[in-house]
Amino acid sequence: MVKTCREPIRRLPRPIACMPMRTRLLQVALILLLGLILPAALPAQGADWPEWRGPNRDGISAEKNLPEKWTQNGENFLWRIPIGGRSAPVVWGNRVYVQNAAGEGQHLQERVMCLDANTGKTIWEQRFNVFLSDVPPHRTGWASPAVDPETENVYAFGVGGMLVAFSKDGKPLWERSLTEEFGLLTTHGGRTVSPVIDGNLVIVSGASFGWGAHAGGSHRFYAFDKRSGETVYVSQPGGRPYDTTYAGVIIADVGGTRLLISGAGDGFVHALKVQTGEPVWKYEISKRGINTGAVMVGNNVIVSHGEENMDTSEMGLIAAVDAAAHGTLTAANVAWRVTGFLGGYSSPVTDGQRVYQVDNGSNLYAFDAQTGRQLWTKNLGAVQKASLVLGDGKLYVGSESGKFYILRPRADGCDVLDEDLLGTPEHPEIITASAAISRGRVFFISESAIYAIGKPVPDSAIRRAPAARASSAASGEPAYLQVLPADLLLEPGQTARFRARLFNAKGEFLREAQATWSLAPAVSAHGGKMTEVWDVVVIGLGPAGAVTAYLAARTGRRVLAVDRAQFPRDKVCGCCVSHRALQVLQACGLKPNW
Repeated sequence: MVKTCREPIRRLPRPIACMPMRTRLLQVALILLLGLILPAALPAQGADWPEWRGPNRDGISAEKNLPEKWTQNGENFLWRIPIGGRSAPVVWGNRVYVQNAAGEGQHLQERVMCLDANTGKTIWEQRFNVFLSDVPPHRTGWASPAVDPETENVYAFGVGGMLVAFSKDGKPLWERSLTEEFGLLTTHGGRTVSPVIDGNLVIVSGASFGWGAHAGGSHRFYAFDKRSGETVYVSQPGGRPYDTTYAGVIIADVGGTRLLISGAGDGFVHALKVQTGEPVWKYEISKRGINTGAVMVGNNVIVSHGEENMDTSEMGLIAAVDAAAHGTLTAANVAWRVTGFLGGYSSPVTDGQRVYQVDNGSNLYAFDAQTGRQLWTKNLGAVQKASLVLGDGKLYVGSESGKFYILRPRADGCDVLDEDLLGTPEHPEIITASAAISRGRVFFISESAIYAIGKPVPDSAIRRAPAARASSAASGEPAYLQVLPADLLLEPGQTARFRARLFNAKGEFLREAQATWSLAPAVSAHGGKMTEVWDVVVIGLGPAGAVTAYLAARTGRRVLAVDRAQFPRDKVCGCCVSHRALQVLQACGLKPNW
């Protein structure tokens, strides 16, 4: 049984329309006139689906006249190709992008494919290796790709921590190995977030154990320049993670500040200023990692999980939290919450009046968006991973039972418009990924195949509205300084150019600033030569030396660890330093102060 507790919610009065009759008649006449002259100039119905959860990252399509039934090789059937996967497709124009596994055994790789949206034929594919990871083959290709609307470049985040960028024609642009560079943790579970694109940034996150200030384990958010791959920021808003996770990200304007809101491996939901990574608020909801995405209802964000709660023995909850708050949120910031709801994998959607979500047991729930009151349930199977997609008043979703549903939710129940079994009752095609909607077509993936339903759309019919003009420069006083690149590794003789960027209190970019740069106090000058200064020098990387270096680095100290194998046979260890070792250190430019 689910339990509901709620706090009163203030409702604003609805504005009353008041319009002179002559104006109304003129308005009607204009509408009729536009109806006669606009269709030829309008773009093809619908829009793109550039990221996992759609154009607004909330699982919602604004399209109309979407399919409400289909049969394989029959009505509304477009194509099927026998290439399976576990992550959702994304769509840009007449191209479908998917991410999956390719090859077997030692030849197993992760693959990004570009398919023709009308035929399913492969336009191009690119593969990259999975290494430094124990992710099994059936969990490879966990995340979905993302398409940048500005450049049409494609970004993919692999289970091994590799972030790669391709042009729309499949040309590799850049790559970053987060496992090697930042100590990103990958596990047998394979859970991997899908990248999101905002402005000039491509953003991913995960549990990592790095070095220096990032030596301790934490769920961190990494933002890179989408064109160059340069590190823009590393944000550490939370604590030590319980799990690796794959929660979807939503970006929302709350009180004039654009927030990135996402669950994380530390059991918190975090809100950051999307362009700077500055933490705004966090709300702890579980003793395990969060895998479900969030959706907005006004200024409330709907969050959920299926793990241990913080203050009750019941597992799972769904709640509405005030996204306009700041700091560490408490029960005072919660509009309502329902405990006992096991919403651990499938992300919710909302039509503004009701919130829909499928629990772990494949039961579809409807909750009142303002109060959290449970309205009705509908069983869809036994096990659920795929998230709902809402479009044209219909819900599209697949289940691990191999069934793909088209449903029409109502205030008091749900109608099944179409129910198709993929595969056979003995061997159903498991569906773990959500669908994508674009220009009247619905695309979805089972473990065995990729499907498209709807009608073909010719290339000539795909038009997009002119790109919105860049807004005028933000105003306000500088409140945040961002230094680029945010993370850098230089070899001897290399140089780097740094930039100082100023943002206002809302996280909006103001301008680049002229800055005076220096390396003090990290270095000191000896005879005009800049020399590194270390808090701790550990010589000998045996068990004792390695532990000593690790513990010192965890405290934030600058540690130099020297492998004694590089020295002659003089006695060199972590507890004593020979005369020969001192000579070598000084030759390296180090001047120990002991």
